[in-house]
Amino acid sequence: MYTAQGTPDKDQLIARHAPLVKRIAWQMMARLPASVQVEDLIQNGMLGLLDALARFEDNQGAQFETYATQRIRGAILDGLRENDWLPRGVRREMRRIEEAMQRLEHRLGRPAQESEIAAEVGLSLTDYQKLLQDARGHQLIYLEDIGASDEDGDGFLDRALASDRPDPLGELIEAGTREALIQAIAALPEREQIVMALYYEEDLNLREIGEVLGVTESRVCQLHSQAIARLRAVVTGENAPIARKRRGRPPKNPQATAG
Repeated sequence: MYTAQGTPDKDQLIARHAPLVKRIAWQMMARLPASVQVEDLIQNGMLGLLDALARFEDNQGAQFETYATQRIRGAILDGLRENDWLPRGVRREMRRIEEAMQRLEHRLGRPAQESEIAAEVGLSLTDYQKLLQDARGHQLIYLEDIGASDEDGDGFLDRALASDRPDPLGELIEAGTREALIQAIAALPEREQIVMALYYEEDLNLREIGEVLGVTESRVCQLHSQAIARLRAVVTGENAPIARKRRGRPPKNPQATAG
């Protein structure tokens, strides 16, 4: 496909290989959570196709489709990794809170209160609650939690999306995370359990939950962020199933993990 000037006709090449982008996007979509939109994968894949067209040379000794496939997959993976808007500073502070929660629960033998967590991380209660507010959108699992590289330099996400194994969520379940998560939810303080149930099971928004509990929407946001931090402390902590999976160690008894 060349123009009258003897150069590759990029428009025709794009039209010809657009189905390849869609095929790769749908293949990868089958191994990703339902929250990911296939249109986003296709959009990123098209960027990879354009990059392949700009870089490919006939004398490289490789067929264009083979080369383009690598670029398309790489662009989609990059897009997935970048689709995380929570500021790194906030994420870093939330990790400190998760670690503090682990220490306190081990020391106290019960879920720590807000004032205790704030004191453990060296914040006033007001600053701690503001951080919880800023952490709106904090997620239970981030791609980076399962994206650590192995000895060959390949990330978990790259391997999972290139294999016939279950999707990343399936991998987490296999690692014993499901049972640990169930027990962690059951161990949440009552008000945080209610927030999680109303938000995830009843599909109420934060304002509606606030009306049920008789608190402000911002307070519900704080409770939600705190609940997520407690769950992450169990699911992604040093002794959690996902952490052992990341280090290549077999999961222990899930009941022991959540204790």
